Amino acid sequence: MLVLNCSMKLQMLEKMLRWSFPESLKVYGAVMNINRGNPFRNEVVVDSWPDFKAVITRPQKEMDDLDHYTNAHAVFYKELQAYQELLENTNAINWGQIFQIQGLQNGICEISRTVALSKQVDVKTSSFQMNIRHSFPPNTLSVLSLRMDPKLMLAYLDISHASLLSQTWSRGGNPRSQKYLANLICCFPSVCVLDDNGYPLSWSLTDQFATMIHGYTLPEHRRKGYSRLVATTLAKKLHSCGFPAQGNVLETNIPSITLLKSMNAQFLPCSFFRVVHTPFHFLKYCYHKRSLTAG
Repeated sequence: MLVLNCSMKLQMLEKMLRWSFPESLKVYGAVMNINRGNPFRNEVVVDSWPDFKAVITRPQKEMDDLDHYTNAHAVFYKELQAYQELLENTNAINWGQIFQIQGLQNGICEISRTVALSKQVDVKTSSFQMNIRHSFPPNTLSVLSLRMDPKLMLAYLDISHASLLSQTWSRGGNPRSQKYLANLICCFPSVCVLDDNGYPLSWSLTDQFATMIHGYTLPEHRRKGYSRLVATTLAKKLHSCGFPAQGNVLETNIPSITLLKSMNAQFLPCSFFRVVHTPFHFLKYCYHKRSLTAG
């Protein structure tokens, strides 16, 4: 196992990952962020260099063992066996904490289940449709902006909005998710529509893998074009910085899929997988804590 901490090697890796699109997109986004100041403090692990067969991005230092939002890893492999060996035989990942692995290859789920069993770790897998936007119809933003109420303002998210974002996020609603979202707001591009009191009505932000996440509009403000305006503005912002405008959506989220298709988003042939790993002793702790609360 090698930790790539040489800037020249990391720049080389970024270029090499382009040859393996779309499967390498998650790792590619993380490496791009590392090469542009590394605001989220991540690092890269490979099985070998320069002829690597598996690569993992991971947090640079030990984090809260219960914070699976920040303890997130992106994975890309050229050989499945090399990836499995990287997980089994090295210190590439801290199996003593709750963490997640993200990637766009089916083998990620298979290997997680295989290795986790020997390490007494529970695995929960979710899959999504992956999409990417390459181009934008001319004058899209001007047309959308003209339709917006003049009392409203297009802006960036602020750290003070993290509580609202956590409450409305399907994976949020707890102190760790709020802290994570606040960190994303500080580190990466975001866009929102604010009312005349500075309160967010619609928004989207970017995570450590350069993926657009948590696109949301408050229920009472839907069907007004805000989601389209926010998503297009953020995608164009990412493009202007050289990043791919990538996102993922649940297969059952028909309204979002319909919106993305109307915006000329390309749905990729590979699915996006998120695999959350929880050591058995944490499961017992959480079960005991819930029992005490219920009692």
